[in-house]
Amino acid sequence: MKDYKNLIPILKKIVQLSKKQPMPIEKALAELDHFGFSLIALILVLPFMQPFPVGPLSVIGGLTIAALGLQLLKKKAFPTLPKRLLVITPSSKSWVWITNVCIFIIYWSKKITKNRLNWFVSDGIGLRFEGGIFILGGLLMAIPFAMLLPLNNFFPGLAILFITIAQFEKDGFFVLVAIFWLFFTIIYFSLFMYGLYYLGAEGMQHLPDWLSGFNQ
Repeated sequence: MKDYKNLIPILKKIVQLSKKQPMPIEKALAELDHFGFSLIALILVLPFMQPFPVGPLSVIGGLTIAALGLQLLKKKAFPTLPKRLLVITPSSKSWVWITNVCIFIIYWSKKITKNRLNWFVSDGIGLRFEGGIFILGGLLMAIPFAMLLPLNNFFPGLAILFITIAQFEKDGFFVLVAIFWLFFTIIYFSLFMYGLYYLGAEGMQHLPDWLSGFNQ
């Protein structure tokens, strides 16, 4: 099923069901299974694209998206997700937010995309790009920065978001956008780690002076 007009009613149905009873991720994905890996990755990544780290859940989510990428590269017909993730039950308000964002993305992606750079989204090469970006983006998202680094989930999430748009609309340009956000994330994380190393080295250098000051 490649007509994404059919997706919007399903997303609205998920919201209505979540208002009547708790809606675990497993049940929501069961409603969406016809739309495949790209949409499932989009649904999974949206809750983690927040300004601040969301704790251990981002590790689970990131590793799950990486696992989806590995399954894509192995050409699995259907995705397999860990039970620990499937039983997570977002609130009804969270489902409203997630589905509204999905509908917004679907609506605007049709306005800003077009058929171009087909090599990047061809059946063979496109699958490798999508799987590879899922793996690298998911692993970057899973790095546990605790509460130290803002946007640590947001930037790799952008890479995953744009590769899903590329596959939805068969627009190879958005594969390049996704790759850009991966490189940006790696640079962002590297600068942060260098900053920690620099501060730690400076601290160790001045530690004897601090200790002598305490002893006086």
